[in-house]
Amino acid sequence: MSDQIIVDIEDRVATVTLNRPERLNTLDHDTLELLIEALDEVARSDKAGVVVLAGAGRVFCAGADQAEMVERKPQEWEPIVRRYLDPVRAIVGMDKPVIAALHGDTVGGGLGLALASDFRIATEGIRLGAPFTPIGLAGCDMSAGWFLPRLVGLGAATEMMFTGRLVGADEALDIGLVHRVVAPDEFTDHVAEFAVRLAAGPPIAHAWTKRAIHRSLGVDMDAEFEFEIFAQVQCIQTEDHHEGVAAFQEKRRPEFRGV
Repeated sequence: MSDQIIVDIEDRVATVTLNRPERLNTLDHDTLELLIEALDEVARSDKAGVVVLAGAGRVFCAGADQAEMVERKPQEWEPIVRRYLDPVRAIVGMDKPVIAALHGDTVGGGLGLALASDFRIATEGIRLGAPFTPIGLAGCDMSAGWFLPRLVGLGAATEMMFTGRLVGADEALDIGLVHRVVAPDEFTDHVAEFAVRLAAGPPIAHAWTKRAIHRSLGVDMDAEFEFEIFAQVQCIQTEDHHEGVAAFQEKRRPEFRGV
């Protein structure tokens, strides 16, 4: 793995760090491919139960690298734009919970990565947004058109996507764009503690929960109920379930093994 993307696994937490601080962690084509590779790697790893997506330097991610926005033909642009959605698909598609650790500004494609994550933890003072229309691009890029209305509601999403306005961390919390806002001096420890706590949870139950959440976005109620029944029947049969019940009855911490 190149130093543009750093992967570290400790205490069953895999941290994938965008490491181009001199370019505000923007995604050029090489970094994009390395990110997809890293996400695939941690998704398959038996050593990780949770993934933290982070950025080096003062910004989480400023989206695509503008240096690569050169003149191209439509047939050249289409596969490139399509490929930029693959990290989003990788985040959503992996069975492990993904935490976006937003220590700095999160804009454009960076917002897309955060939106796809299961949890978004921000530090005070950062800004988030999809500033595409101010440069003549559609405001629905890199998954914003799918996730943003579902997270913050149609009204807030419409305003953000049409105007490209960046919202501060406190407003992002108010509208449901992030889960928590943490003081800068507490941020790293807070993310680490939350990740370790999640990683100690039941991997099979986490997997079925994530599948159910994303599946529910595109099916009707009865179809989701059928999936819930199926998922719960699978979990009831696991050793993790029996361990969870035993730990509850014995008033101790459960030790889940993913079986």
